[in-house]
Amino acid sequence: MAVPLLLATACGGGHGGDGDAAKKRPSAPKATATGGENPDATAGPVVDADPARLPTTRKAALGLIGQVIANPEDFGPGVVARTPYESGPDTWPVLDSNCVWQQGDPGRGILATLTRSFEVPAAKGKGPLRLAAIVTVHRTDDGARWEMAGSLEESMRCPTQQLRRGEFIGGLGAGALDRGEANQTNSDDSLMESGEYRSDELGGPHPYFWSQDRILRFTFAVTAKGAKGWASGEIDSVAFQAQSAMLVRLSENIRKKG
Repeated sequence: MAVPLLLATACGGGHGGDGDAAKKRPSAPKATATGGENPDATAGPVVDADPARLPTTRKAALGLIGQVIANPEDFGPGVVARTPYESGPDTWPVLDSNCVWQQGDPGRGILATLTRSFEVPAAKGKGPLRLAAIVTVHRTDDGARWEMAGSLEESMRCPTQQLRRGEFIGGLGAGALDRGEANQTNSDDSLMESGEYRSDELGGPHPYFWSQDRILRFTFAVTAKGAKGWASGEIDSVAFQAQSAMLVRLSENIRKKG
């Protein structure tokens, strides 16, 4: 069953979620594969995928993730890998009833998932910008749709969330765009979330941004946690650059050849 994604606003205000980020999002035309110079945004799939290139095993899914997930250079100059760089592939973040993120089991519906962590080191009056990229391969398209719907629900249910000990995000505003809405033609579903980030280490409030897209059974996301001297528009741009790179690479890896 398809899960519709509706434009929504998380309680508690925020830094202009409500689809504002979606409206200023740069396009990634190479990722679309519908053909023609002015394709109908809702006609046919975003990517004309080759069924033989869609992974059905954990090994194949991990191999594809390795081809798609962002590297430091995808975010732009000055971005470096953090330590630890990659998460374990057997963990899955879960937002519990107290709005605290925990590590859980991905479950049978997920073939593979991987998170990478990055940073723009502190320099010239700016604190360290913490970044992450996440790619997940579900067994079915519907599994990926449910993940997207659940992500939107989490923003509405928990406008303030604890990421880990001493780290919080709040004032969250979330927006969702289906393909064809507000000129969103790069993915089947797209989510954006913005708000404020606070930590015992970096203080705050600082801008926070998260973006997630779905193509078929694949989801890919980026997060940016601001610090002193970073404006919300700056961290949005850094995140979008890596998100677009992953979108293009996924399309290239699964589309029909010829």
